[in-house]
Amino acid sequence: MGAGKTTVGRRLASRLGVPFTDADAEIESAGGMSIPEIFEKHGEPYFREGERRVIERLLREQPGGVLATGGGAFMDPQTRANITKYGVSVWLRADVELLLKRVQRRNNRPLLKQGDARETMLRLRDQRYPIYGLADITVDSIDAPHDEVADTILAKLSDRFSGQGAAAIKTVRVELGERAYDIHVGTGLLAKAGALLKPLLRRQRVVIITDSTVAGLHLGALRQALDAEAIAHAEMILPPGEQTKDFTHLQRLLDWLLEQKVERGDLVLALGGGVMGDLTGFASAILRRGVDFAQIPTTLLAQVDSSVGGKTGVNTRHGKNLVGAFYQPRMVIADIALLDTLPERELLAGYAEVVKYGLIGDAPFFDWLETAGHDIRSGDHALRARAVQASCAAKAAIVALDEREIGPRALLNLGHTFGHALERETGYSERLLHGEGVAIGMCLAFELAAKQGIAPVQDAARVARHLSAMGLPTRIAQIAGGPLDPDRLLAHMAQDKKVAQGRINFVLPRAIGDCFMTSQISSDAVCEVLVASLAKRDD
Repeated sequence: MGAGKTTVGRRLASRLGVPFTDADAEIESAGGMSIPEIFEKHGEPYFREGERRVIERLLREQPGGVLATGGGAFMDPQTRANITKYGVSVWLRADVELLLKRVQRRNNRPLLKQGDARETMLRLRDQRYPIYGLADITVDSIDAPHDEVADTILAKLSDRFSGQGAAAIKTVRVELGERAYDIHVGTGLLAKAGALLKPLLRRQRVVIITDSTVAGLHLGALRQALDAEAIAHAEMILPPGEQTKDFTHLQRLLDWLLEQKVERGDLVLALGGGVMGDLTGFASAILRRGVDFAQIPTTLLAQVDSSVGGKTGVNTRHGKNLVGAFYQPRMVIADIALLDTLPERELLAGYAEVVKYGLIGDAPFFDWLETAGHDIRSGDHALRARAVQASCAAKAAIVALDEREIGPRALLNLGHTFGHALERETGYSERLLHGEGVAIGMCLAFELAAKQGIAPVQDAARVARHLSAMGLPTRIAQIAGGPLDPDRLLAHMAQDKKVAQGRINFVLPRAIGDCFMTSQISSDAVCEVLVASLAKRDD
């Protein structure tokens, strides 16, 4: 409310030469009373049901126009699905202070009539903005002429329909002979998932594995995309979080897949972050000695890392990903728009993996990230798509050379030996997300290399400076919950997958964009950088 949907919508329709319709006006006309009167007489649930029916009719019967909806309409999953089916959604995003300034000019907002208006608006923002982020196009509503906002929408619509920019599908090929597959990167791809997946299906049926958080945000849209292509589907919804990636949930998943009579020619579809991808991929690898699976990653970390390359597995009490298999997906669909629903902390955790690709072999990419990073963080779809595409291309090239990590693929573990030890010591909990552990681990790797005289001190400082500026932790002391023990961290590293002949293998830099593997680092040298990172400092 107060974003300017009606006024901007009229200007936009005029520019396009198409009809304009206000959903609220249509609802009032159909009901014979004002919206505040409908709320007062019948209540909000009654209004929302009528709003859903009216918007569905308008979308179906009046194609090609501009439709302004009420602020709560997009919260309804069926309405969102209808909008995806019939149109393009535009979110006019505004900060709360500007919205309050606008709505206080008129006292006809039913949701603001009780209690403190600012508190109500803040509550609605927290509830609605993650869902609004699913819109195809986001434009900031600012204190500027409405024609200026309409111009911005027109430019983004032109970009979308001309096939240029973030909305265009970019395809990265992972070249692995008969196991080769495509990674599709673009905005709005979830709505196209049925069409993209259909050529892979021997029979028109998929099973979907997701978690309860992702299901609430994206499962409805995926169902609609599959229904549009007459693809039958069944779903299993698991608990979210790293704790789900264990033998207990693996057994539960396998039993369910067998109950669904999944055959070798069927497709298992992972919808979610790295946990869902790893667990689903491993279950697919061992079910009937291998069934097809595909991934729709919903986090930045999964889009640029865990969904690409075929690493699957579960955690054990001895460490992370110690039981698993190399098993390639048939396809990866990376919808950039899905990142809009991520909490900022989760987005930044994925960004650490993006930075990694610049550090291990592409210094110009790291240079670009130093310039573009804050816009990537703030939600620029075109820049996010470029970052995801570049990251996937970098990983695809390495995987094509070394599918099973016996050579150069190990470079992808920059920061991970330290990071996995930190994750294990913090119990794979909310204290430390995987990407946060990788960020600290990459700083530790650069500091270790600098102390060994291998890498320039300036490069170590530059990496830490960029990660810190983006809002990522760079030191162990920044992990909440009290100090960690360096000896215990060393013991965890000794259980790392990359240990060979009892020696810990580290990925270390010679410089930004130039890394190598070594096992010739003493425990004392490692302990020294751990202790330094554990020390609190004021700078």
